[in-house]
Amino acid sequence: MNSNNPFFRTKSFKENNQNAADTTHDAVIIDYNQTMTVSGTINKSFLMLVLLIASAAITWTMANPLAFAIGGAIVGFILVLIATFRPQSSGFLAPGYAIFEGLFIGGISAIFELMYPGIVIQAVSCTFVTFMVCLALYKYGIVKVNDKFRSVVIAATLAIGTYYLISWLLAMFAGFQPVHYGNSMASIGISAIVIVVAALNLFLDFDQVERGAENKLPKYMEWYGAMGLMITLVWLYIEFLRLLSKLQKK
Repeated sequence: MNSNNPFFRTKSFKENNQNAADTTHDAVIIDYNQTMTVSGTINKSFLMLVLLIASAAITWTMANPLAFAIGGAIVGFILVLIATFRPQSSGFLAPGYAIFEGLFIGGISAIFELMYPGIVIQAVSCTFVTFMVCLALYKYGIVKVNDKFRSVVIAATLAIGTYYLISWLLAMFAGFQPVHYGNSMASIGISAIVIVVAALNLFLDFDQVERGAENKLPKYMEWYGAMGLMITLVWLYIEFLRLLSKLQKK
């Protein structure tokens, strides 16, 4: 059982863990400057966040940011796919992902802000507070990640992904109006549940980064881990935007 974050469930991450466990022993001299560390991953995560915010500022100021937002989302997704199969290239792909995903975030945020003034700062605040609370709960051992915890979170995340996919297909080809599209109590409840599941994924991501550092994975896995954390944070932020917009419609 591993994190549902696509980066932490890949064959590459598992093989790196296995190789490190098989080849490291007391007689091996390890250069700790060339292995993955938790602090290194956190530093790279903050650097990616700076790049994302700087990029988001570009589309935020545009009169019509939709095209750049869509383009950024597509390129960002492609970079994620490439990094999944080539984690050794994460040093280049992760910053690129932050830049292009920033275009998407900036464009979407500008559209939501135009419809609901003040919603962006609310969503950013909620995302930041959620991240810090989850980090504190994990760091101080209040929430422990075990096999049962992983299995429940992964199953819930897969269920959400399946529901979103089926709803999108039905809406596109059958004219079906999914429950979560409106601002009914059921729709708000679904958004709240999705946010909780997204937040729980942060615990899995923290655990995978920590285990990667313990297994002394290669240094480039810091970028890989930072990219995985960024994916979860972007998901969490978008879900907060959607929930807050539904609440403001009430």
